[in-house]
Amino acid sequence: MLDANRVRVLVEVAHAGSISAAAERMSFTAPAVSQQLTKLERELGCALLERGRGGVRLTAAGRELLAYGERVMGDLRDAEAAVRSAAGEAPRRLALGAFASAGKTLVPSALAAFRRAHPDVRLALSDVEPPDGYGLVTSGDLDLLITHRYPGVPLPAAAGLHRERILVDPLLLVLPEGHPAGERGAPRLEDLEGEEWICGAPGISNRVALESAAQEAGVRLTVAHETRDYEVMLALIRAGVGVGLIPRTILGAAPKEGWAALPLSGGSGAARRRALAREIYVVHRRRPWRPVPEMVEMLKGSARRARERGAERFG
Repeated sequence: MLDANRVRVLVEVAHAGSISAAAERMSFTAPAVSQQLTKLERELGCALLERGRGGVRLTAAGRELLAYGERVMGDLRDAEAAVRSAAGEAPRRLALGAFASAGKTLVPSALAAFRRAHPDVRLALSDVEPPDGYGLVTSGDLDLLITHRYPGVPLPAAAGLHRERILVDPLLLVLPEGHPAGERGAPRLEDLEGEEWICGAPGISNRVALESAAQEAGVRLTVAHETRDYEVMLALIRAGVGVGLIPRTILGAAPKEGWAALPLSGGSGAARRRALAREIYVVHRRRPWRPVPEMVEMLKGSARRARERGAERFG
């Protein structure tokens, strides 16, 4: 039987991205971690990691073991929590992972409400950008993940996990104040083909969404400025250097001067499409310990209020 502690080392290295980072997280020395991995590879008779200057990368065999290892670690943590609960011990920690804009718009009020209700539970929040984070929930490193999916981006597999959508967040076309397209009601992508667009680099979710919509509409758009930071994007738009698609929840907390936002029209014929929107989800284990569902309800409340504010301001 495989040594569970060595499997845990592999899981930690995969999550941390390097042996040295995993060693720091586990309070081990890097040579000790490397030695445990070598023993695990010898035990299995195959390489699990490819070591390089930029860190480590899992082999196909390593990825296979990681999937099992994450489930094993999660089950062990569930077992510990269940035993402590049976012994009358209340949960002491709730670990959340969230992408940056959710951390600004949805999470703060939910965390504040949870702390008032459970002052003895220590909250821990980590930045986790999609599509990452599912393995951290499986292994029990995170109790709850807040993640998203943009149009054109597939949802990651969530085997053994519960995933629930809590918000549909429309992507609005944002223009510099006084831009002629803002006077045409709901413009089409076809009307903006000559504009300079601002969005993330190739492969980033909002870039995939923009390119998918452009392909569906049969137009070619020019991305002149690349940033995944919506605050930077809005600052560039306010300066008049381009246009972009920004989620409505982010605009609800943005300065009100220097820009205008409106929905894109779906066009006609094959280009007629549903309104562009990102979907926000919560992900947790199928049998979460007691405070997790309560935190989910608080996040749903934050999402509902954000949706109502957005609808009131932008229609």
